[in-house]
Amino acid sequence: MNKRLVMASLGNVMLVEALLLLFPMLTGLYYHEGTTQLFAFIETIILLLIIGSLLSILKPKHARYTVRDGFAITALTWFVVSFFGGLPFVFAGEIPSVINATFEMASGFTTTGSSILTDVEALSQSMLFWRSFSHLIGGLGVLVFIFAFTPELGEGSVNIMKAEVPGPEFGKLSAKNKSSAKILYGMYFVLTAILIAALIFTGMKPFDAIIHGFGTAGTGGFSNKATSIQALHNPAAEYILSIGMIVFGMNFNLFYYLLKKEWRVVYKNEELRLFLIIIALAIGGIMLNLAPQYSSIEKLFRDALFQVTTIISTTGFGTVDFALWPLFSQCILLLIMFVGGMAGSTAGGLKVSRISIFLKTSLSQIRKSINPRRVVPVTMDRHWVNNTHVSQVFIYFGIYALVFTVALFVVALDQNDFMTAFSAVAATFNNIGPGLGNVGPTSSFASLQPFTKIILTITMIAGRLEIYPVLALLLPSLWKRKS
Repeated sequence: MNKRLVMASLGNVMLVEALLLLFPMLTGLYYHEGTTQLFAFIETIILLLIIGSLLSILKPKHARYTVRDGFAITALTWFVVSFFGGLPFVFAGEIPSVINATFEMASGFTTTGSSILTDVEALSQSMLFWRSFSHLIGGLGVLVFIFAFTPELGEGSVNIMKAEVPGPEFGKLSAKNKSSAKILYGMYFVLTAILIAALIFTGMKPFDAIIHGFGTAGTGGFSNKATSIQALHNPAAEYILSIGMIVFGMNFNLFYYLLKKEWRVVYKNEELRLFLIIIALAIGGIMLNLAPQYSSIEKLFRDALFQVTTIISTTGFGTVDFALWPLFSQCILLLIMFVGGMAGSTAGGLKVSRISIFLKTSLSQIRKSINPRRVVPVTMDRHWVNNTHVSQVFIYFGIYALVFTVALFVVALDQNDFMTAFSAVAATFNNIGPGLGNVGPTSSFASLQPFTKIILTITMIAGRLEIYPVLALLLPSLWKRKS
């Protein structure tokens, strides 16, 4: 690993984060908040500028990023932005604990939406803006954001994007990384602006629309209301947010094809069809299960639609306390919690494409067991999926299960309730937000012990980066000097 290059890259990240902190600071000035919040942001900005400037001068003359450099930069970046992003809360005394503040901002940047706050409405407007703004920045990736708005980083910088962009495959939209990042964030910001405008049109206050627009775009789910979307009493907004969560749970490459008017590519995309089928089946199953409890079909459909879309997109907003739903409906939500959104989206989870390849491969093996001589190819979008890619999917599932199990045992030391421990890991590792039991949609993660919160902070970042970059930090070979 080129340590000078890694440190210099982290320094540049800190400088960018310092600039981003100007937005919540200006929000505080707009709402005439006190000097406590103002100086909390100023102190953090100064700290980031000093450390970032010292590190950025370490950059070697010829920057060439290897795979090891890409993994190290990506993983360390997410820990750095989460730690420093939490300092304004600590300096302002709104979240006094560094561990809690780091957990909150890791949840924000990874678009998880899990929270340690027991009274979110007690936060100042500037802090509410900052925690939700982190969803917008982290949605497509912190480093992808930096790619879009800074000069080209150098040769091999694609290794950073590969390590950060979610999904089993990395698809470039342009020959240049910077151009790909600009296209992605251009579409991302336009869709976010449309969503916020639509929410305002329903009668939602502009600040509320911005907060929930950021939460939907990043599929993060932070709200400025204690009872989330339920507090707004706005059915029209619920429908718009449901559509928004589906949109942002889709692969952004598809929107690029739509802009190019390549309709057939989108129409024939198997992952998109499976994504929509899973949503439809989940809504149907929940509606049948909950029908006796509802007198209004429209309200039943709206609640089922919203909770299915918020869970499968790993957003985590809430309009009802689904912890009170029958076990069958809870199991559906728990299942789609693991599925997640499409590859190349802002959503978390295992990703629909991996699920599809897993199911197709399993089916082909069953067919081959009946007729060993039969050749049953696994295809996606009419293209043969080679054995290497299939192996990568199964290996990822295995590593995912291993990390999940280890995290579960650690959390189990803190929580005696299985559903609480299991759903806490599932909610953070899949970047969902709320779980069940003591970490359900009407509760928070505040009651967990500090060490448990540290572990869940790591699982959030590992889940967002799809495990490998974080696990790579544990390998001694990663830290060896570049030969």
